[in-house]
This record gives sequence, structure tokens and C-alpha cells, in this order.
Amino acid sequence: MIVDFHTHIFSPKIKRDPTDYLARDACFAELYSAPQAKIATADDLIASMDENNIDVSVVLNIGWTNPELCTETNDYIMESIARFPKRLAGFGMVQPRFPDAALAELKRCVKGGLKGIGELRPDVQGYDLNDKDLMSPLVDAMVKSDLILLTHASEPLGHLYPGKGTITPDILFRFAAAFPKLTLVCAHWGGGLPFFALMPEVKKALVNVYFDTAASLYLYDAQIYRQVISLLGAEKILFGTDYPLLSPNRVLKEIKPLALGKEPERLILGGNAEKLLDICGCGI
Repeated sequence: MIVDFHTHIFSPKIKRDPTDYLARDACFAELYSAPQAKIATADDLIASMDENNIDVSVVLNIGWTNPELCTETNDYIMESIARFPKRLAGFGMVQPRFPDAALAELKRCVKGGLKGIGELRPDVQGYDLNDKDLMSPLVDAMVKSDLILLTHASEPLGHLYPGKGTITPDILFRFAAAFPKLTLVCAHWGGGLPFFALMPEVKKALVNVYFDTAASLYLYDAQIYRQVISLLGAEKILFGTDYPLLSPNRVLKEIKPLALGKEPERLILGGNAEKLLDICGCGI
């Protein structure tokens, strides 16, 4: 079973004319202002999954600054997983800067069958991920509902690109250490956070933390798979593409020649996701 843990979809309305959303929201504008930016619907994703032999995809929201847009786009994700219950698992979005609205929307996401919240972008959404007073009620509610939190992550070095952001490994480490009961997925290899697992206190904090491989081809040499396996184990890695930014086939073509071994490859491509999402090989 192959599970793509990091994809993004939007409604046909947004795909047809994103102009209003570009004007209304800083996060959407940062990610999708460029003419070459790709926007996909649930039907586009399913077609790509069929073409690339992907069994299940996790559809993520983005870090909307406007709570109303969180609600609107969460609706589409919930509608999509209802249409494709064996193929899609959904994550919603909340805006923590509005705590009451965020908790209410979180409850609605749970009722709608969503598996988590993400992809958070605290820097664009305008809050401090390590503001414990702000984040504790939301995290406590997520832990109680057995939800996963997926956050964007940024490399503190290297080239710039749209949406890179400033959610660097030091921020993620402090957040993970503060909320050890939360199941946390750090996108894009956590901005390099696994490399710090040689420090005992960091490795201890990562006990409930996982890392997806989204956009890896644009960020790291393929040997990062071997390096992270040696530092944390294959059980910490989740295959993710960042579709429609990258097609699954391109990412699989990078992984397969590495010959990581049957069990590590099984865990990365789907086994870890099956466990986190509580799904089986026959569907969600």
C-alpha cells in the first residue's frame, strides 16, 4: 500500500478563478500568486493517484489567515473525503489567533471525519507556535480527539523559494518538547530537524514526531533517506509529494533506486501512514 501523506486540493471554484482568494489571504497569495503555481481539485488528485498507483492520499489544507476561509475550504475537504472514502484522508485548518473559533472549528472537523489539522503556517498566520498559553487549549483538544498536527517546516539555510517561511528546527524542537503527547508531523523533513537527533535531548523530544518527504527533490540530495533512517529509523519517515507541486512518480523514481531494503521502504511508502491514520491495506 502506498500512501501520499502530503497533497493539497482546492475546490473547482478556487481553481477556476483564484483572484478573490489571492486578494483576501496572505498565505494563499504567497503560495499561489505565481502564474506557474498549480492548483488541483479532488478529481485531479484521484486521476493522478490512479495514474501513479497511489492507494491513499492525505489531503491537507493551507495556513489561511482568515478563519472564514478555513471553514470554507475545510468544507470542501470534508466533501471530498466523503466522495472518496477509500482513497482520501483529510486534514483541516484552524486559525489559532482566534481561539474560540479555532476550537469550534476543530470540533466540526472531528465530526466531519478529518484525521488532523495542517499544514499549519504559524509565521504567515501571525502567531508564535511556542506561545503555550495560545496553543495549549488547541493541542489539548487535538490530543483528546486523537488528531495529528502537521506543520510546515523551513530550512534555516539554502535557497529561497515561495512559501519557504521561517518555521525552523529550533522552533519545532521546542514545540515538540512542550507537547510530547501530540502526534506531530513536520513537513519537508522538518527543515533538517532530524539531523539534530544526535543530541540526546532532541532525540528524546522527537518520540512522537514524524517527518514527511514533501518537495524533497527540490531541497535535499536523495541520500537524506539513508541519513534520517540511520538517525531516527525508517519508522519516522512518511512518503509525501506536495502534489500538485510534484507528481508521485517523480518522487518514487528517486526512492526506488536507493534500495533501502524491503521493510524500510514498506514503512516509508505506506506502513507508517497506515498506523498513524488507523487505516488498513484494503482502504480507510
